[in-house]
Formats: sequence, C-alpha cells, structure tokens
Amino acid sequence: MEVDYSKIKVIGFDADDTLWINETYFRETEEHFASLLEGYETKNKIDQELFKMEIKNLELYGYGIKGFVLSMIESALDLSNNKLPQEILSKILDLGKTMLRQPVELLDGVEEVLQRLEQKGYRLIVLTKGDLLDQERKLEKSGLSKYFHHVEVLSDKKESNYKNLLEHLEIDVNEFLMVGNSLKSDVIPLLNIGAQAIHIPFHTTWVHETVSEKEEQENDYLKLNSIKDLLKYLD
Repeated sequence: MEVDYSKIKVIGFDADDTLWINETYFRETEEHFASLLEGYETKNKIDQELFKMEIKNLELYGYGIKGFVLSMIESALDLSNNKLPQEILSKILDLGKTMLRQPVELLDGVEEVLQRLEQKGYRLIVLTKGDLLDQERKLEKSGLSKYFHHVEVLSDKKESNYKNLLEHLEIDVNEFLMVGNSLKSDVIPLLNIGAQAIHIPFHTTWVHETVSEKEEQENDYLKLNSIKDLLKYLD
C-alpha cells in the first residue's frame, strides 16, 4: 500500500510483544495452571473459565501479571468449589512470581531500529498498558530507556486515552505514528483519531486483543513482518 510518513515527527511504540516477548509467558503459565487443576475440570473448561474471569476482573485489576494471578486464584477457587488445597494456591502464586522474574528478551532488530530512528531525529515514546511497576522493571532491564523521550503506562488503550495523552504531550496528531502488535489496542484507536499506525503482528495474540475480519478490512494501515522493516519506510 502507498504510505506517506513525511510529516511524522513522533513515533510511539507499544512495549509487550512489540519491543520484547510477553504473551508467550502468559500462554505457558496457562498450561501450568491447567495442569494444576486437572483434577477438577478439563483443560478446555479451565482455559475458558480463566479467560472469562480475566475479562470480568479487567475493570478492577486492569491489565498485567498481578491481575492475571488474582484471576487464576479466583478461577481455581470456583473450579474447586472453594476446596483448593493450600499447596496448589502456593503453586499458583509461584507461577506469577516466575512470570515477574522472567528475563526481558528483545525481539529481533529492536535496538538497531530504535537507534537508527533516534539518529534520524524522530522523537520516540513508549505507550503501553499493564502494571506500572512491572512495565518499569521490564523497560529498565531491556536497556532501551535511553532511546525514549517519554514512557506512558496507560490503564487502557482507547481513543480517549490516546487523544488525551497526545494533547498533554503537545503532539500534533498528524505528526504521530504508532507501532504495535495489536490491531485492537495499537492501530484502530489511532486511526480513529486521525493519526497513523503500523501493525507488526506477534505470533501469539491474547483472544481479548483480536478483532473481526471486517474491522481488519475496514481500516487502512501498513502491516509489517518485522520491526526491522520500519526502516524501509522511515529511514
């Protein structure tokens, strides 16, 4: 597709699964969780109930590992009719701690691209959602902080969140480009407020972040296979 990024001065990057691996750890933990509860229900049922619990609790806990752990505990209590052994509860808590201690594994080409874009004079910012402490930890461990002028951890990524933030940072919507792995969170809301966005899919996507085929087709955006491909359009 034809794109024109000549007016772009500020580039926003999602963090999880755009700069570093994240969703993979959630999928692995779900597998362990299902194994812990295999005496109560089938894996399919456990997965379904956990997802429903996560969605129900989003308003209370928001996004991130801590909310995920609380949802696992609540789901386990429900599935066991409140007869969950203390040993399994402890193992669920350990699953969460293991997630929080995971090393930060950058996706291929990330630092090379950020370095080049900074050299070209673009103002780079991080716009992510999730738990503030965890996201700050990951950014520090990533070694990428030096490339970003601003880091914002949003409670959600809706049009109003982006619009308010761009206004607060005095960024002209016509000069802003968002880059992320989620059409629902990183692309469509930006297009709806008049900004531009680039989609770089990750091989695993949380069901809550998927959109319909119709929504995919109705929106005009550039889709890339790798963050390294950004340099073909912005270098």
